[in-house]
Amino acid sequence: MRLTALVLIAFLAACSTAPSPKTQAPAPVAPVSAAPREVDVPERYVSAETPEEELDSVATWQSDDGMLWLIATGKSSHRLVIYDAEDGTRLRDYGKEGSALGEFNRPNGIAVYADYMFVVERDNHRVQVIHLPDLVPVGSFGEKELRSPYGLWLNETEPGELEVYVTDSFMYGKKYDVVPPFDELDQRVRRYRVQFDQAGRLRANYGGAFGDTRPDYALRMVESIAGDRANDRMLIADEDRRHLSTLREYTFSGKFTGRSLPQDSFGAEAEGVALWTCPDGGGYWIAVDQLAPLTLFHLFDRVTLAPVGTFHGDTTAHTDGVVLHAAATPRFPGGALFAVHDDKAVTAFDLRDVAQAMHLAQDCVD
Repeated sequence: MRLTALVLIAFLAACSTAPSPKTQAPAPVAPVSAAPREVDVPERYVSAETPEEELDSVATWQSDDGMLWLIATGKSSHRLVIYDAEDGTRLRDYGKEGSALGEFNRPNGIAVYADYMFVVERDNHRVQVIHLPDLVPVGSFGEKELRSPYGLWLNETEPGELEVYVTDSFMYGKKYDVVPPFDELDQRVRRYRVQFDQAGRLRANYGGAFGDTRPDYALRMVESIAGDRANDRMLIADEDRRHLSTLREYTFSGKFTGRSLPQDSFGAEAEGVALWTCPDGGGYWIAVDQLAPLTLFHLFDRVTLAPVGTFHGDTTAHTDGVVLHAAATPRFPGGALFAVHDDKAVTAFDLRDVAQAMHLAQDCVD
């Protein structure tokens, strides 16, 4: 089966564990002009609601014949829900609660590389890998290191070889709401070298962890992570509103740059993040502001991180995960942004609608 090109993420280059900087002052974000007001972009569809699933994160996979799956994790149902990404029709479910391969315990983050699906399981403390479209488990990794994993990000370094970055938001206290001591926050992102041999067998090796440990800049509660190879940039969402919910910028070497997105950008938790790339090397970061009654989707310039604008749908609220599929489909010739709505449905935005409403570069959707 051929390798399907993914456009969700600009993948990172090879990294090595580096100690957190101790004395380097944070680099200030360059002043920018005020961003345009938020605009309305109606969803192209909202799927049927299934609140019992407690949907969290989404990924896409495209078959050889052009069929596009939208796959969502169900935290409470301990399974995956597969939709037709063109119209939101529910196609099937996969998995059940358990610890064997093919079973899940609180699945959260999800990503797809070629014909392999990676699913983070918070309460099985692992990443499970499943082959598509036959949904045959290949293996798992991370059981020895992961404590409370949430999100992940994939980078193809060579054909059949990946670097997998997993956020690990372990907490303390009876209610698991106490942030660990600062000297333990250098374990907030763990990385693995993953390979598939010619027979499709999985091999994974742990490559260490990173995270800044200074009180003003530490990653307190982490989930979403994404990266941009061209600009040596990773954005990692810190959701702890008790301090500051924002996106922190890291380099591929695992060092915090001192930059965060403007602190007044997020009214609620900074959640899903995706990179929308354009042919000229420009593009936009899309970052979720997990608000109700309507989620706000903030756009930032790919290179400068300057605010570009904000949009919302007519329905989408309290969003966790998003995925951007920029390849053309019959329903979405300019690509689509898929989002989770209030833990109970999936929604779709046409990227042409977003570009037109926000007066963005048209070459991104042509």
